[in-house]
Amino acid sequence: MGKKLSEMSLEELWELFPIYLTEHQDCWSEWYEEEQNILKNILPTRLGLQIYHIGSTAIHGIWAKPIVDILIELPDAAALVMAKELLVKNDYICMSESDKRISLNKGYTEKGFAERVFHIHLRLLNDKDEIYFRDYLNEHAKIAEAYEKLKFNLWKRYEHDRDQYTAEKTEFVNKYTSLAKQNLRVQSLSKTNF
Repeated sequence: MGKKLSEMSLEELWELFPIYLTEHQDCWSEWYEEEQNILKNILPTRLGLQIYHIGSTAIHGIWAKPIVDILIELPDAAALVMAKELLVKNDYICMSESDKRISLNKGYTEKGFAERVFHIHLRLLNDKDEIYFRDYLNEHAKIAEAYEKLKFNLWKRYEHDRDQYTAEKTEFVNKYTSLAKQNLRVQSLSKTNF
């Protein structure tokens, strides 16, 4: 009998769950919709949550890790903790936790990835920069292609080092998230001047 995921070192986990990219799949949006419904059934509406599809699977046409990222925005720390507890009771695995952010996974097994894999990001209100990045790339195909190219360049180099793979993308992500927010402020000011 093999080790449980909780008993594995980070290196063992990265070996079992390597980074790999695949061509964009239309089914990812369907997986998101189905998982969103599951999440809505687990989490009470009184928590005042908003649910969003984020990450590369939410960006049209680009290659991505076949992992659907879902951001759940919650009104306060108590709701954040309650949501985490409910999700853990429903077989989501808590991967990291702070006062303002909690990350959970679903679809990781001792034998590797399940057919469907999800990363759930619990956040407090207005901590949703990933949405700005997603929307900007969906509106700017050339930037989305540049992001895809960056990910291809990092893929094999960091196939078994998820932290470094993510770190190497940070400058690009921050640049276009900032630009997206700036564009929204300009649009908002333009509308108020009429």
